[in-house]
Amino acid sequence: MLTIFDRDDRFNRRSFLKVGSLALGGLSLMNLLSAKAAAEPRRSALKDRSVIFLFLHGGPSQIETFDPKMSAPSNIRSATGEVQTRIPGVTFGGTFPKLGALADRVSIVRSYVPGDGNHDIKPVVGRDTFGANLGSVYSRVAGRNHPDTGMPTNVLLLPRSVDSTTQAGTQAFGRFASTGMLGAGYAPFDPSTGSSLQNDMRLRLPMDRLNDRRYLLDQLDQVQWGLAERATVDGIDRVREQAMSTVLGGVSEAFDLSKEDPRVVAAYDTSELVKPQNIDRRWNNYNNYVDNAKSLGKLMLLARRLCERGAGFVTVTTNFVWDMHADVNNAPVGEGMGYMGVPLDNALAAFIEDVQVRGLSDKILLVVCGEIGRTPRINNQGGRDHWGNLGPLLFSGGGLRMGQVIGRSTANGGDPASSPVRIQNVVATILHSLMDMGEVRLIPGLPREIGQTMPGWDTIDGLV
Repeated sequence: MLTIFDRDDRFNRRSFLKVGSLALGGLSLMNLLSAKAAAEPRRSALKDRSVIFLFLHGGPSQIETFDPKMSAPSNIRSATGEVQTRIPGVTFGGTFPKLGALADRVSIVRSYVPGDGNHDIKPVVGRDTFGANLGSVYSRVAGRNHPDTGMPTNVLLLPRSVDSTTQAGTQAFGRFASTGMLGAGYAPFDPSTGSSLQNDMRLRLPMDRLNDRRYLLDQLDQVQWGLAERATVDGIDRVREQAMSTVLGGVSEAFDLSKEDPRVVAAYDTSELVKPQNIDRRWNNYNNYVDNAKSLGKLMLLARRLCERGAGFVTVTTNFVWDMHADVNNAPVGEGMGYMGVPLDNALAAFIEDVQVRGLSDKILLVVCGEIGRTPRINNQGGRDHWGNLGPLLFSGGGLRMGQVIGRSTANGGDPASSPVRIQNVVATILHSLMDMGEVRLIPGLPREIGQTMPGWDTIDGLV
């Protein structure tokens, strides 16, 4: 362990910087250099991109989101009406005016088939990811930590990552941290679990005093080990330099939204859009609606900050909130979209505008969907039930073709009327954005599912 004491610190004479014992998503900084060396053969397969997968847990309606079907009968068409978009002839559901104004920067898939009506966490974790978080598949190729910044390459963001007053993440329908055949070391890093990462990675030494102490350590090392041990010391020095670079590179600050421009934070913030006192408390999912509004925008902002600093795959999800049966748990679809669709519209629009201003639109791919869609017919209580034949799917950025609608649905919005897009196509498109899958085939030692099976899947036609 490297410890630097600042004995002149008038506030805390024990203020210090620890380096050697840190663990960032499974990486000990004492072997960071070896991890970097091991990553080099994989670099040719990786593209300079990241993915943020926003998973709308519970299953959003394809009709009230991006396929409103306003010419259909009243028990089929969007309960929230529609808004015009920047794509001629294309409308979105009525709670998406901001996103509609940015439709030239997204692509909507209207022929996406989730495959069944089960509540689970596909396609983030499911049969087509071989039981592993899709980010874990990425980190198996890319390495668990970015070789230059030390940032975990696979991160899971739940509401408690940005707001400690929210509920714990839902585990009843699947484990987002599942790694399947890859092993626990490739689980996503989850800052909502009370990890000490932020505290461990904070620099507790004035910057103007750092160089003197580094020089002092170097001198002490030379005295202690002597010139005969120089080869060993060189190795320790390289580890120290890499550890210093990781700390000074701002990994800890990436998780701290107080470091962000307050105007940017305000643009993302969804907590003022749906106030708890305006949500009907008779629904058992009341707390889920509240948590969604409180956290969604800030989760998207945090995801962007992590991608800027080396995270390659970030899964974002709020608590189980998109179920909309109109039963004791869930509001009717029209009311529920007021609780859920309004924050989603703001969070997506803020993100898309933010990454464009920062020149990151082609560097970060945003993927948005849930595990299922919703029945084309509204039930007698005003809700929509589980539906596996069609669901909403949105992409933005990542070097893909934007400003289009891919595929068509039937008149009632319940089935694809063109070639169906399936989960394997979604997974292939995401991996294609992140990696050269031809190069992935050549990487030795990968599980067969990653090295041989996944590279054979087709991407979404017209998007790549």
